[in-house]
Amino acid sequence: MKRLLIIFKIFFIIGCVKIPENVKPVSNFNLEKYLGKWYEIARLDHSFEKGLTRVTAYYSLLNNGGVKVINRGYSAKENSWKEAEGKAFFVKEPEQGYLKVSFFGPFYGSYIIFELDHNNYQYALVCGPDKSYLWILARETSIKTDIKNTLIKKAAELGFETNKLIFVRHD
Repeated sequence: MKRLLIIFKIFFIIGCVKIPENVKPVSNFNLEKYLGKWYEIARLDHSFEKGLTRVTAYYSLLNNGGVKVINRGYSAKENSWKEAEGKAFFVKEPEQGYLKVSFFGPFYGSYIIFELDHNNYQYALVCGPDKSYLWILARETSIKTDIKNTLIKKAAELGFETNKLIFVRHD
């Protein structure tokens, strides 16, 4: 029974860093260019972000080669800021936009960058271990409509439910 429980735990932890079907992480990824502050433009909603506006993610280097992650958003209902600190590490090579991120001890989830402004690192399309997790991120609080529409179209073509996207207010 103990052995079965250990196998289940390993399967659970590994299973959370998988890549959804047909999603391919970007190549030629440059972590140095990706570091810094990103604004959440849109997301598929989850309990950990429900009701939050002015959502940002801040990425910085850790001494061990990992990435410190600080996600922050404002809850008008509670009239307070919510913040979660985590850490991320590359799953494969650092030139691929495929990381695992943890906010809760040893439990990791996928962080897959599958579309990116490779020239200026101004926008990104990110998902988690399955197609219920999707974020559009940008360096500013808004992005051009044509870029936003292109990112949404790409996500829809891959099977994400983009009709359920929540567009984040930053006012």
